[in-house]
Amino acid sequence: MVSEQEIRYAAEIIKQGGLVAFPTETVYGLGANALNPLAVARIFTSKERPSFDPLIVHIASIADLEILAEKLDDRVYILADKFWPGPLTIVLPKSKIVPDIVTSGLNTVGIRMPDNRIALELIKHAGCPIAAPSANKFGRISPTKAQHVKKQLPDIDCILDGGSTTIGIESTVITLHSDGFVILRQGKITKEDLEKVLPYSKQDIDQNEIMSSPGNIKSHYSPNKPLYILGDNLEGLDTKNAAFLSFGTIPDREFKIIEFLSENGNLDEAAIKLFEKLHILEDSDVEFIIAEPVPEKGIGIAIMDRLQKAAHKYL
Repeated sequence: MVSEQEIRYAAEIIKQGGLVAFPTETVYGLGANALNPLAVARIFTSKERPSFDPLIVHIASIADLEILAEKLDDRVYILADKFWPGPLTIVLPKSKIVPDIVTSGLNTVGIRMPDNRIALELIKHAGCPIAAPSANKFGRISPTKAQHVKKQLPDIDCILDGGSTTIGIESTVITLHSDGFVILRQGKITKEDLEKVLPYSKQDIDQNEIMSSPGNIKSHYSPNKPLYILGDNLEGLDTKNAAFLSFGTIPDREFKIIEFLSENGNLDEAAIKLFEKLHILEDSDVEFIIAEPVPEKGIGIAIMDRLQKAAHKYL
C-alpha cells in the first residue's frame, strides 16, 4: 500500500517539474504538471512519443475542469456526475492556461478524473492538474503493474506502486457535438452506457477530432514479438515455439505456452488481464503470439481495438 508520505514525496517531484508514474483504475500513467510545458516535454522525451499525439489531463475536482476548459455546457456536468471519478475522458475546448504541448497544438483538451485513491491524492497534493499518458514507451504494451513501468521506463523520477490496476484498459474518450456524444477511443464505458445519459451524435467525426484523442494510431499497444489474431491468414506458421493467448479455447495445435485472458469467457476479466498477459508473453522465449479474438460487445470492443492495433505492424 502506498503511504501518505510517499504520495506527498511524489507530489513534490511533480511541483518541481519531475515525472511520476502512478496507478489509475485503467493503466499506470506517467505524470507531470500539466501547466508546466518543460515538465510535459519530459513526458514526450521519456516515452519517445511523437509530438502530434496529445495527452490526457487528470483532475481531482470539478473546479479544475472549469480552469482547463471553456464553453462548458450542462451535458459536461451530467457526464461528470454520472461517470467521474471513472474511466471516461471528455475532449473539450481548452482554456488559454493549457500549454499547446499538452494538446499537440489543438484547441481542445482531453480531461478525466481517475477513480483511484493514489492518483486523486497525488493530484491534490501536487496542487495542479496532471498530464499523463500511459507509463510505457510509445506504441508498446500499456502498464498495469509498477514492474511493467520499471521494465520500460527505468529512469523516471518516481514510481508509486499501487499494485495491479482494476480495469486494465485505457479510458473511453468522447467529444460532444451539438446533438450528442461521439466515441473517439473505446474503453470500459460503452456507447450503451453513455446513451443512458446522452444521445449518440449523428454527425460525422472530423480528422481533428480523431487526432484529439490518444490511442488512434493504427499500430499501438504492441509487444516486441510478432502478434497475430486467430482467424487471420496463419497458414504455414509452426506454433511449437509460439504462445496462444486464449479467451477460453484450448487450441487444436501445439503451442509452447498457453495463457488465458479468461477461462470462462468473462470480458471484464479479459480486459484486466490483457496487458499483463502480453507483458508475460513478451518476456518469454516464444517466437510469436497468436491471440484468440473476443466477442465485440461491451468492453470486448475495446479489447479487440487493442489487439488489432497490437497486431497491425505484424500483418
